[in-house]
Amino acid sequence: MHISDGVLPISVTVGCYVASAALVAWSARRTRNEELPKLAVMTAAFFVASLVHVPFGPTSVHLIIPGLTGALLGPSAFLSIGLGLLLQSLLFQFGGLTALGANALMMGLPALACGWFFQRYKGRTQLRQAFVGGLAGAAGTALAAIILAILLVAGGEDFFGVAKIALLAHIPVIIVEGVVSAFTIGFLTRVKPALLQTSFLRQTKAAHG
Repeated sequence: MHISDGVLPISVTVGCYVASAALVAWSARRTRNEELPKLAVMTAAFFVASLVHVPFGPTSVHLIIPGLTGALLGPSAFLSIGLGLLLQSLLFQFGGLTALGANALMMGLPALACGWFFQRYKGRTQLRQAFVGGLAGAAGTALAAIILAILLVAGGEDFFGVAKIALLAHIPVIIVEGVVSAFTIGFLTRVKPALLQTSFLRQTKAAHG
C-alpha cells in the first residue's frame, strides 16, 4: 500500500509532509512514558506486517493493521506508524522518503479514527470488545485504501486505473484484518485488559468527571 517516490505532485507531497509533521508532534505530546513499551511493540508489529507483500496486478497488498494499532495506542498510533514507515523507507526503500508524509497520512489517519471508534464503542464485555475491535481493524484498512486511491488520483490520470485496482485488491485484506483484530482484541480482553486502555478513554472519563 506504500506510495512510491515520484508518484504524487510536489504540492501534494509538501502538503502531506506538513500535515504529517503536525500530527506526529501532536501524537508525541500525547504519548506517556509508560506507553512507550506498548508503542514499541506495535511499531514492530506494523513494521513486520507491512513487509510481506502479495503482488496484485500493477500494485501489491499486505497487512497494515492501522485499526488494531489505533485501538491499542490511541493518539500514539500516528507516531507509531510514522516511525515504522520511516524505518521501512530507510532500511528497505519501501515507499521512499519523499512519499513518507503521504504514506503516514494514508495509514495514520485511519488509525486515529479507528482508535477513537474502538474506545468510544467497545463496551465492557469480551464479545463486544472483540466485535468492535474487528470492525475497527476492517475499517482501518478500508479507510487507508480509500485514502490511497484519492492520493493516486491526485497523481494524475495515469494512476486512475491503478487506484481502482488498489481498492479492489484490498477487499480480502480488509476481511483478514478484521478477523485478526477481533482475535487479538478478544485475546487481550481475557489476559491483559489494561492494554486496551488509551488516553482517548482516559480523557473522555476526565471530561465527564
